[in-house]
Amino acid sequence: MKKIRLFTPGPTMVPEEVLLEMARPMEHHRTAIYKEWVREAHGLLQYLFQTKATCVTIAGSGTAAAEAAIVGCCPPGHKALVIDNGKFAERWVKVCAAFGIAHTRLPIEWGRGAKGTDVSKAMDADPKIDTVILVHSETSTAALSDIAGIGRVTRDRGALLIVDGITAVGAIPCKMDEWGVDAYITGSQKALMLPPGLAFVAVSDRAWERIESGKMPMLYNDLKAYRKSLAEWDVPYTPAVSLVRGLLWVLRGIKERGLESIWAETAMLARGTQAAAEALGLKVFPADPVDSVTAMVVPQGVDEGALRKTMRGKYGFQIAGGQGELKGKIIRFSHMGYVDAFDTIAVISALEMTLRGQGYKFSLGAGVSAAQAVFAEGMK
Repeated sequence: MKKIRLFTPGPTMVPEEVLLEMARPMEHHRTAIYKEWVREAHGLLQYLFQTKATCVTIAGSGTAAAEAAIVGCCPPGHKALVIDNGKFAERWVKVCAAFGIAHTRLPIEWGRGAKGTDVSKAMDADPKIDTVILVHSETSTAALSDIAGIGRVTRDRGALLIVDGITAVGAIPCKMDEWGVDAYITGSQKALMLPPGLAFVAVSDRAWERIESGKMPMLYNDLKAYRKSLAEWDVPYTPAVSLVRGLLWVLRGIKERGLESIWAETAMLARGTQAAAEALGLKVFPADPVDSVTAMVVPQGVDEGALRKTMRGKYGFQIAGGQGELKGKIIRFSHMGYVDAFDTIAVISALEMTLRGQGYKFSLGAGVSAAQAVFAEGMK
C-alpha cells in the first residue's frame, strides 16, 4: 500500500497521536467532563487568535463560522465592503448576496493581497460602508493581505473588520487584538492538523454589540445562541465530540511549542519551497506570497492534471491545483501543520522527478539543493 502525504492546503496531514486521541471512547456532551473541555479549549483558542475575545466553536467547515460572523455582523441598516481577490473571497460575496446583505464588491487582481489604501479608497467612495470583509491568506492564489494595515483603517473609521483566517490562523502571524480584528475565522483541517468538521470564530466586544443589535434569519449559525451557552461552558447543539477531544491535544501542543516558533517554521518552509521553484525555473504565482501556501505557475509544455496525477499515483504526494480562473495554471503546496523541512524536501524531489518525466528541462536536484540550503540555515 502506497503511503500518501498530503500537501494540499486543507485537509492537511493529521498526526498519529491526534488520530489515536480521537479514537478513544465517546464522551457525552451534556456532562461536566465535556464542559471542562469547552472551558479549556476556549482559553487555548484565545491564545491561538491572540485575543481576549469570546471564541466560538461550531460543528461545520470554516464556511459555517464565516457565514455566522458575516450575517450576524451585518443586520439591516449596515453595509459591507467585500474584498474579492480569489475563489474563497468570492464565497463571502455570495454569502452577502444570499442573505440580502447590503454590500459593495471590491475586485482585486488574483494573486495580489489587499492593502489599507484599497480599503481607504473604497470607504471614501461610499461612506455607508461600516463593515469590511476579506481573506487574510487567499488559499486559491496563495496571496497575503495586510490585515494590520487594514485594521488601522477600519478602527480609525469605526468600522467592523471580519477576517477569513482559514489558512492563516496557527500558521502565520495573526494578532486579533493588536490589529483590531472584530471577527477572526478558521477551520480545523488547516494549521490545526485535524480532520474537517470544526469551525472557529473569535468575536470582539464591538462585534457582539452589532450582533445583539439586529435580527437575521439564522438558527444553527446564530452566534447569540453559542454565546449564551458558553456562559456555562456549554454548546447549543450537538458538537463534534471526538474532534473537540483532538482539538485539545493540538491546542495544548501549540501553546507548549509557542506560536512564534510555529510562525518561524512556516516561513522557513515557504522560503525553501520558493527557492526551489526559482532554481527549477518555475514562477511563484502571487505578487504578495503568503507563507502558509506556495503557488507555482505550471510551465509551458507541462500538463497540470497529469503532473498532479503522477505526483499522487506514482510518488504518493497529493498537491493541489488551481481553482476558478487558475484551474490548470498553477500547483499549490501547503506549509501548514504536520509537515516539516524533510517532508518538504521530499515533495520537491517528487516534483522534480515528475517534471523530468514530462520532458521539462532543468538540472535534476537543483530544487532540492536550493531548499536544503534554506533549511540548513534556518535550522541552525
